[in-house]
Amino acid sequence: MALRFSANLSWLFPALPALPARLEAAAAAGFGAAETAWPADCPAQALRDAAERAGVRIVLLNTPPGDQEAGEMGLAAVPGRQAAFRQGLAAALQYAKAVGCPRIHLMAGRVPQGADRAAVAVEMETTFVENLRYAADLLAQEDMIGLVEPINNRITDPRYYLNTPHQAAAILEKVGRPNLKLQLDLFHCQIMDGNLSRNLETFFPLIGHIQIAQVPGRHEPDSPGELNFSYIFQLLESLGYTGYVGCEYAPKGEWTCRWFEPHGQVPVWTSWLGTVQRHASCGHQSPCLGMRALPRA
Repeated sequence: MALRFSANLSWLFPALPALPARLEAAAAAGFGAAETAWPADCPAQALRDAAERAGVRIVLLNTPPGDQEAGEMGLAAVPGRQAAFRQGLAAALQYAKAVGCPRIHLMAGRVPQGADRAAVAVEMETTFVENLRYAADLLAQEDMIGLVEPINNRITDPRYYLNTPHQAAAILEKVGRPNLKLQLDLFHCQIMDGNLSRNLETFFPLIGHIQIAQVPGRHEPDSPGELNFSYIFQLLESLGYTGYVGCEYAPKGEWTCRWFEPHGQVPVWTSWLGTVQRHASCGHQSPCLGMRALPRA
C-alpha cells in the first residue's frame, strides 16, 4: 500500500507569508494534499480557490487555539472553557466544510497556569470526554472525523494535557465514538515513549492521521537524528495504512523541493538508499529515498 503525504502549511515554505501561496508551492513540489493549524488569517474561500487551482486536497485543520495571549493552546480539556470550545468547534466545522476538509484536530489544551497537573487531572479528563462526545456527534452529522493528538511535555509543551498515545487511547475508549481517532505525531511519540514499532502496531486500529519529523531537531526526515524513516514507512505500508502522513517539520534546506518534485506526480517513499543518485524524473542530484511516482490521489 503506497503512502500518501500531506504538506503542513503551518511549517513548510516559511518564506511565503500566505497560506494560498504555500499551498501552491506544495503543489509545485509534488504534494497532492495539505494540512494546516487554525487558518485564522486566511478566508476559507481563498484557500479553497487556491486548492482547486493547484489540484490539492485540504485533509486536516485544527480547532482554534483559544486565547493565545493568555497562554492557551486548545480548549477541549480545559475546565471552564466549554462554551469557548464549542464556539471554536463550530467555526472550525464551518471552515472545514467550506474547503472540503474531512478531519479536524480537536486540540486538548494546556493544564491551567499555576495548577498542579495531578490535582486537576480528573476534572480535565471529564471535561475532555464531555467535549469530545459533543464534537464527535456534531462531526458525525457531516461525515467528518475528529482527531486527538498527544503532544510531548518533555520538550515542546510542558503544560500540554494530552501527552502519550496510551493516554489518548484510554480517553477515546471512554468517549466511545467511532468517528474519533488518534492523530499520531511520531516526533512526539518518540520523545515520550520511543518503541515506535510496537506503538504503531498496538494503536494502529485507532490511528486516523500520522505526522512526521526527525528527532530531536524536528527537521526533515532525512536530516540527522534518531528515526529510521525508511523502516517506519515500510512498516506503515505493511500494516496497510491508507491515511495521510503529514510533513510537520521545520525545514532546514531544500529537502522539500528536491524530494517532492516528480513533476505533477505524488512522490512515494519506498526505501532509503542513502546514496547520491540522479532522479530519473527531474535530473536532480541528491540523496535519494528511491522514489517511485504515482498519479495524484
